[in-house]
Amino acid sequence: MTATRFAPDRGLTVRMTVTMFLLGLVYVAFMAALVVLGVRAIAVLLIAAGLLLVQFLLSDKIALFAMHGREVSPQEAPELHGIVDRLSAMAGMPKPRVAIANTDMPNAFATGRNQKNSVVCVTTGLLRRLDARELEGVIAHEMSHVAHRDVAVMTIASFLGVVAGLMTRFALYTGLGGGRRGNNGPPIGAIVFLVSGLVYAVSFLLTRALSRYRELAADRAAALLTQRPSALASALTKISGDIARIPTRDLREAQPFNAFFFAPAISGQSIASLLSTHPSLERRLEQLARISAALGR
Repeated sequence: MTATRFAPDRGLTVRMTVTMFLLGLVYVAFMAALVVLGVRAIAVLLIAAGLLLVQFLLSDKIALFAMHGREVSPQEAPELHGIVDRLSAMAGMPKPRVAIANTDMPNAFATGRNQKNSVVCVTTGLLRRLDARELEGVIAHEMSHVAHRDVAVMTIASFLGVVAGLMTRFALYTGLGGGRRGNNGPPIGAIVFLVSGLVYAVSFLLTRALSRYRELAADRAAALLTQRPSALASALTKISGDIARIPTRDLREAQPFNAFFFAPAISGQSIASLLSTHPSLERRLEQLARISAALGR
């Protein structure tokens, strides 16, 4: 992984390491429980491993397809490419591919397993609403995710949730293990369902906690690289206000990708902070205000 000039974040590195370690422990305990219960889950594990491999290797293409995004050339989007070129030079990192998604929801995301296979995508709604300085801040935020490698970590961290989710569905619909071990044994299907559900809940909370911190880390890195925290704060305020006015039906289609968006695709009342993929707008703005004051000194 090529070093960049984005400000390193030891807190993010520690949290990614701890999250992966804890998820690994939960995964081992999960597999041990299945073995003790006598469940033959090899097929499910193979399916989950295949899904992880496809998701990891093709995450950029899958995300673009799902969001109806397409790569654009410098001739098609000269201003957008100019911003990405400038930020890549400032950060000392390979230029990611550039894409645009045709949707009015103002947002952006970055994906890809490493710097050489990354893509930054912005929506047409974002391009219409932000000026050049605000757009630069948003793109710097997304590029910092690639530089910090947290996009790849989030993809890998989702593996346990995928396994547990598949096991829960299999237990619910097929009863895994034929219901009971012997005539008077425990209900294997019900136990697997409960264990899988618990494992999914643990992995869900761990990845959500990491997701919230990585957004703060990306805001901080982008503000320090561009030296314009106020522009990023302005973009956050605009986007958050406009998303609240987007039709709920359109937001629901985008919500599965919340963890990778610049701002969460939610409307109405904010969801519980424990389950959110992003920190609150107030917390993000407070951090940017502190950075602005520090830069002013």
